[in-house]
Amino acid sequence: MTNPNIIYVRALDCTKSPHNVRTQSDADADAELEANIGESGIVLQNLIGVAVPRKKGHYSIFGGGRRLDRIHSLIAKGIFGEDFMVPVLPVKNARDAIEMSMAENYFNLAMNPADECRGFQAIIEREKKTPVDVAKRFGKTERFVLGRLRLAGLAEPVFEALRTSEITLEVATAYASTSDTERQAKVFEQMATSYHRHNVNEIRRHLASGSYTGGDPKALLVGRDAYVAAGGHIDSDLFSNTITEIWRDGALVDRLAAEALATAAEAIRDREGFAEVRTIEATTIPYSETFQLARLVGEPVPLAPEAEVRKAEIETEIAEIERQAEEADGYTEEQSDRVEALEEEIGAIIDTQEVITETQKASAIAYVMIGKDGQPCIYEQLYVAVSEDPDEEDEDEDIGDDEDPAEHDGEDAEAPATESYSQKLKDELAMMKTELLALHIANDPHFALDLGTFIMVDDACRAGYYGMPSELRARSPSPRVSGFTSDTPAAQAWAKLDEALDRSWINHKEIHERYDAFCALDDGARAAWLGWAVARTLHAVPDGMTGGSFLNHLGAKLRIDVAAWWRPTARNFFDRITRPAILKLFEAIGGNELKSRYAASRKFDLAASSEKLFAGQIIAEAEVKERAIAWLPGPMRFATEDAEADETLFGDAPKVANDQDLNDAEQMQDDKPVILPEAA
Repeated sequence: MTNPNIIYVRALDCTKSPHNVRTQSDADADAELEANIGESGIVLQNLIGVAVPRKKGHYSIFGGGRRLDRIHSLIAKGIFGEDFMVPVLPVKNARDAIEMSMAENYFNLAMNPADECRGFQAIIEREKKTPVDVAKRFGKTERFVLGRLRLAGLAEPVFEALRTSEITLEVATAYASTSDTERQAKVFEQMATSYHRHNVNEIRRHLASGSYTGGDPKALLVGRDAYVAAGGHIDSDLFSNTITEIWRDGALVDRLAAEALATAAEAIRDREGFAEVRTIEATTIPYSETFQLARLVGEPVPLAPEAEVRKAEIETEIAEIERQAEEADGYTEEQSDRVEALEEEIGAIIDTQEVITETQKASAIAYVMIGKDGQPCIYEQLYVAVSEDPDEEDEDEDIGDDEDPAEHDGEDAEAPATESYSQKLKDELAMMKTELLALHIANDPHFALDLGTFIMVDDACRAGYYGMPSELRARSPSPRVSGFTSDTPAAQAWAKLDEALDRSWINHKEIHERYDAFCALDDGARAAWLGWAVARTLHAVPDGMTGGSFLNHLGAKLRIDVAAWWRPTARNFFDRITRPAILKLFEAIGGNELKSRYAASRKFDLAASSEKLFAGQIIAEAEVKERAIAWLPGPMRFATEDAEADETLFGDAPKVANDQDLNDAEQMQDDKPVILPEAA
């Protein structure tokens, strides 16, 4: 086999063949290729061409069309001269040229991102090039090259994961959002077994823990210049901007933000005349901060004279419509619509704004927080301090000037009267205190069981009350069908169970009093509350939907005899399926004879007869009666294996008949095909 000889041909004597296998390209990639060729002046890979008949020295290029197009573009721009030569591998015919071009493109392997990063790094270090030089050579932006250099400096475990394709370039970029390689390695190790190990947002969140982004409201409040001037450090994130860059000294940001907010609060108090202005270094006001305060209600703005007149007119018209409706024993549709429109109009009239008077401001507590834009802002709601117990005040007044208050209140004597803490310190102390409490509860399962049961049932029994310091809840889900009520034996039994619960502990005013009273109940009473609390949380899930199989498993595990608790009735089932479906069900239970016996019945009578048949109240053969009493629609069964056996024996309610409108049901033809398994 002879070795192919590569020749050099003038680029302008080469044309791209219409049979070139690559027909699609990428504009950005083409620009990078052109920049690289223009910078280096070298075509690193030869073209594959076939000599053009009767045109000596001319070649039709089947492989390397992109390179040829870029060279022609450089010649047109005057970067290369018209005599620029390109390497060409001549082949005998187009068939061989197409095959070689296909192999050249098909087996082309994209460069590993890690190799690309280290490649840029090697060029800069060995050739003493600048990132600008490298960017120009490869047709990239300087920012792109700097980003790859940042990735080359990743912590070794992270970079190795990128090199072996364990993580993607996007994930590696998330780790590079900080230049702290020790933190990169630590977070990488923490995330190694996490479900979110490839979630870039979670990675960035872990890396930024204890720090702030430049776009955080606190950072915006402090200001970049002030933070840097105070000695703050910023991770210049090459993959983001000043909004997403990392301010690493979180404690410094907190201090500067507190100082800025305190200054703003003082100015607001002087300007607005509030009795007290409290600062919250966040964008929201926590409930725990205000739940013991009374809301300040402003004075309503008086109605304008024309609004008063219109209000009186509306009230007169509504009264007249009500009089007419009372005489006619009901509203017409037009009257109902008119009353609704008038009530909406009068509501808009009387819904005036409130005004806080200067006198009210003088006793008001205002909160200053950080707006989303980083600017200090006053919380929309004002408060007034709840007055102290008058009896306690009187007791304090009774103490003589020459008496020692410590003799009357030992607890007060232990702490200086001037003792005060910042809100942030109070929050931190509360977290540490709760942490200690949680540890001891976790190590006492019996205590935790009583506590958990109490928290759930206290919340459920005192709906609308606040103050429970726990996230544990056992609230009943919203009903899947609005307004649905059930009169089944199970519903009646639940009502009796609920009524039998010992509620002697509920009416105590304070939480701790209710808790002690609950713990004083006997074991059986507390266990009943636990079962009630857990059971009421279950969702109603139709068969086939997510969670339904778990409910079926629970029912099967409890060995629930559904047929003993629930039977299909006209109200809960037969009125809801079509007449042909009921007759098919009769056929499945008792064959054609039973179906024919009721074939002429109206839908109403048929539903009533069905209820009696499936309750065992109709005289029938023992086998038919047994089948009817045992039959259940598929969605009411718990055990999968029992459902399969019952379907084989009795069939199921036809799927095409379910959830049909009753009017449509009456219009369905008896001979319309219905999907139903054959009866045994």
